[in-house]
Amino acid sequence: MKIQTQTALLFTVLTALLILFISFTTYYFISRFASNDFLKRLELRVRVAAKLRFEQNKVSTATYQELRRQYLEVLPKEHEYLLTWDSVSNTIKSPVQGLPRSFYYQIIEGQGKTVFIEKNNVHYAGILYHAEGGRHCIVIKSAVNEYANRLLYTLARAKIATFVVGVLLVFTTGIIFSRKTFQPVRQLISKVQDISAHNLHLRLETKKGKDEMTELAHTFNTMLDRLQTAFETQNNFVSNASHELRTPLTTIMGEADIALKKARTNEEYRQSLQVILNEAGKLDHLTSSLLALAQSGFDGKKQRLSLVRMDELLWEVKQAVDELHPNNQVQLHFGELPPNEQQLSVEGNYHLLKLALTNIAVNACKYSNDRLVQLTLQVVKQKIRIGIIDNGIGIPAPELKYVFEPFYRASNTNRFEGHGVGLPLARNIIRLHKGELVIKSEEEKGTTVEITLSSPS
Repeated sequence: MKIQTQTALLFTVLTALLILFISFTTYYFISRFASNDFLKRLELRVRVAAKLRFEQNKVSTATYQELRRQYLEVLPKEHEYLLTWDSVSNTIKSPVQGLPRSFYYQIIEGQGKTVFIEKNNVHYAGILYHAEGGRHCIVIKSAVNEYANRLLYTLARAKIATFVVGVLLVFTTGIIFSRKTFQPVRQLISKVQDISAHNLHLRLETKKGKDEMTELAHTFNTMLDRLQTAFETQNNFVSNASHELRTPLTTIMGEADIALKKARTNEEYRQSLQVILNEAGKLDHLTSSLLALAQSGFDGKKQRLSLVRMDELLWEVKQAVDELHPNNQVQLHFGELPPNEQQLSVEGNYHLLKLALTNIAVNACKYSNDRLVQLTLQVVKQKIRIGIIDNGIGIPAPELKYVFEPFYRASNTNRFEGHGVGLPLARNIIRLHKGELVIKSEEEKGTTVEITLSSPS
């Protein structure tokens, strides 16, 4: 059963219980009121009847009759009984058939108080009256509470009809309400079902706000980022590593085979060994890069995290670039930094962040022929923005969307050495730190890499 149906049923059950409680409470109090009102009128009738019987000399009987006719309602199926009680022998003459003797004894013990009893839907009210001459008489009035019975019957039918209609209305409203409430969930499920291994680049739309659906969409997108990173890393590593590794291995094997075919001079052997050494170095660098690329697809929680000062890290990136490219023209521009040092820090892995920024800076120097490269740092609304700007060869616009594919190299980079691993590796590292890496480039004018990271403060 779907959650929306369960929600509608639960809402209906709770509402039905509430309606039942209100209905039973209303029915109970109305029935009590109707019963008490009827008993009061029956009591009044029995007292008037007693006075008419035994006080004719004190008050005119005609006057009593007129008062009863004008002000006392004749009750349905009203009957009057007059019984004599002999206090000496404790006997009652002509008792009403069907009434228990305990009823009479309660009247006698009541000494003038009205006693009530109900038998077969007929209500009886009796009092003990002390007449002149020492006589003791029991006056009983009986009637049927037809008005209350009809009222309660009508009320019960109305309550049942109201309950059925109310439950149906609440269930219908609950279904409509639950469907509307869970509509974002159904849309989310539909969009997630459309995402497969062939289109892991798709993401769920996120709206502004902090409701549960927005958080769920963000969580799915974060999960998809990790899946895409791991999937692309594994897929590209398997499909391209063998091709990239084969080139230096072929050169090494070919050079060694040529050197071993016949005796050669020491200089020729030295040249062959030098070629083998250079290709082995390239192979070692490529293997290390591929290993780093594969490891960058792991879950960020498995990495050692600490607070990393980004201004200090950029200085160390500059030093690393100086060692690799002594003729570089890298300049640092920090602009206006915040007074709170915590806003310059991010929670992450120091070595991975340094590797990512160094790779991008080295590429900027390499593809700009060591022209001016600017490293910028800004803090805007608890976001740390790092810019790496060069004046190099740029990237052709049609090829810009492929730069994050491992081993891909733009068509205008043939004269530069490289393996096409640096940018994918950098993007994976930034993703692991829940950041964003964006490239803007124009051919023959230069490239700008913008990195955005969140400050924990």
